[in-house]
Amino acid sequence: MALTKDQKTAQVTELATKLKDSQSVMFSHFIGLNVGDVSDLRSQLRENGAEMKVAKKTLIKLAFKEAGLPDITPKEIDGPIGCIMSYEDPLSGAQTAFKFSKDHDKVTLVGGVYDGKLLTPQESMTLAQMPGREELLGMFVGMLRSPLVSFASLCTSPLGGFARALDQMADKGGFVKDEVQTPEVAPEPAEEAEPAAAPEEEAAPAAEETPAAEEAAPTQEPPKTDEAPAASEGSES
Repeated sequence: MALTKDQKTAQVTELATKLKDSQSVMFSHFIGLNVGDVSDLRSQLRENGAEMKVAKKTLIKLAFKEAGLPDITPKEIDGPIGCIMSYEDPLSGAQTAFKFSKDHDKVTLVGGVYDGKLLTPQESMTLAQMPGREELLGMFVGMLRSPLVSFASLCTSPLGGFARALDQMADKGGFVKDEVQTPEVAPEPAEEAEPAAAPEEEAAPAAEETPAAEEAAPTQEPPKTDEAPAASEGSES
């Protein structure tokens, strides 16, 4: 039964909305699958954050235009196609379809759009065989942890062995603790002996104060000379 104009418009609007929300879009052939296989494929796609929508290529072209995606030419894609849209991991839809195609050779990827670029069938198959985001994160974490574990082992092992060696030498009397401490005590008196001469230099200004006392003596002599004539006048009277 042919779709009415309103139905086509609604289908284009719905597909355009899903295309805007997706991280990538892959085109897939599924001719020859029975209803059960198609239902199984849709279920696996949903489990991996993806979805497949089937529509006429002319409606897909209109939906791409409305979503602001690169223009596609229906002649470039043969036969009916399904749009596999990935909403979380951009490769999840392609990877799920590729794994499904190993048991169902009727499913093939025939292109798509990734990062705003139209993909050829070969490029879409290449992306489908790349590691997913979760797998890449696991590999990255493993690469980070391996050097850290090795570095920790290198740091702890020599220190632990050196400490054990010191304990064994101490138990066997291989060294005396007093001998280790004497080099630390010996330099201390030598460093403090140099400032000992400082008090002798400070004593010099004290000796320079003695002339001041001698200068005070002549100032008291004039009163004594004034009293001497007074005594002589009394004797004459």
